[in-house]
Amino acid sequence: MKKVVLVTGANSGIGLALCERLLSQDAQLQLCLACRNMQRAEAARQTLLVSHPQAQVTLLHLDVGNMRSVLSAAEEFKQKYNRLDYLYLNAGIMPNPRVDHKAFYKGLFSSNVVRMFATGEGLLTQEDKVTPNGLQEVFATNLFGHFLLVRELEPILCQMDHNSLVIWTSSSNAQRSAFSLDDIQHQKGREPYSSSKYASDLLSLALNHHYNNRGLYASVICPGLVMTNLTYGILPSFFWTLIMPIMWLIRIFTSTFTLSPYNGAEALFWLFMQKPESLDPMAKYHSLTSGLGNNYTQPHKMDIAENVSEALYVRLLELEDTVRKKLRDEDVDIKAKN
Repeated sequence: MKKVVLVTGANSGIGLALCERLLSQDAQLQLCLACRNMQRAEAARQTLLVSHPQAQVTLLHLDVGNMRSVLSAAEEFKQKYNRLDYLYLNAGIMPNPRVDHKAFYKGLFSSNVVRMFATGEGLLTQEDKVTPNGLQEVFATNLFGHFLLVRELEPILCQMDHNSLVIWTSSSNAQRSAFSLDDIQHQKGREPYSSSKYASDLLSLALNHHYNNRGLYASVICPGLVMTNLTYGILPSFFWTLIMPIMWLIRIFTSTFTLSPYNGAEALFWLFMQKPESLDPMAKYHSLTSGLGNNYTQPHKMDIAENVSEALYVRLLELEDTVRKKLRDEDVDIKAKN
């Protein structure tokens, strides 16, 4: 049976690099690129077909920050496929990132420079906004939209004749200090990206608790420090040009500087080769690159608690009910006006 793989945020960066690696490993798999921008998605599809002309690559229009788009995309996918083996939740945003320049320059010339670049801890803040669905944009895109997608795809993810795997692209910037159960959307804070990534770590554990007995498993990866469009948006382009030689030098001494999307996709690709039931639900699998350029994957125990994970899951279910009701009410209003 041909494996079916769905990748969100697949038109560039780590997502596209992953798709290339998956097709190189298994040319028979059915690959679906789920993207917000269909023009870029088609360009990515054509790029993949150049190197894999016989590959089965389809496109799915999906904006994970828009819940109506999530519901529509899930329905379209279920009409095309009767199974889903791997669901890569890779799409994510970091809007309007701002750097604490004082902390940056202080860290640049300290012994903490490697950790500073690897995690961004204490350096990055973002300006979030509210979506038309009434949700915080970063929370909606990085976490809740993906959660709703999993819920909608349950019928084809949970099949007793085979196990399936949901894989979250998390971050080294996933900090417990940025997350609060009393503010899961991070409305009151200035680190929504960090909060959303820590929440994805928690949610992965909860999904395992609730779905393993139905053949669905979840795992989390950290791509390391990768130079993607998201990363380049943090600081001016001229700065990256100046500092890149230093970063390549630092990589000799730390394996977390994966730098390229191909290297950053290492853990995502490695998980494709594993049996879902053999994975550790408490581990985050890190993409690492040695000073000699060799890629490998290494698990690290996550700084999460089961009770917090379960509490988040319950809150997300409650929010799901609220969002679904709001969308139904909007549909009723539209029909009444027509």
